[in-house]
Amino acid sequence: MPVEAQRTAELIRSGGPFPYTKDGTVFFNRERLLPPQRRGWYREYTVKTPRAKNRGARRIVCGGARPTEPEACYYTADHYASFTRIAP
Repeated sequence: MPVEAQRTAELIRSGGPFPYTKDGTVFFNRERLLPPQRRGWYREYTVKTPRAKNRGARRIVCGGARPTEPEACYYTADHYASFTRIAP
């Protein structure tokens, strides 16, 4: 996992502040690649991409009742086309 993703994971556990306004918003799992959960269980966070002019494709998606204490987290480098489970 890139160092930028590690920094994002630290921000998630500390509750922010997050650099992007969409960070912490509900992730709907439309691709159905993550285990099914109720709506609102997953939240997404941007992983900074060096030299990207926008948010880039990298994200961390975490799920759980408390955003700062996620039960499961996943990293994607390809904008939700694939996920790798990471330690929360």
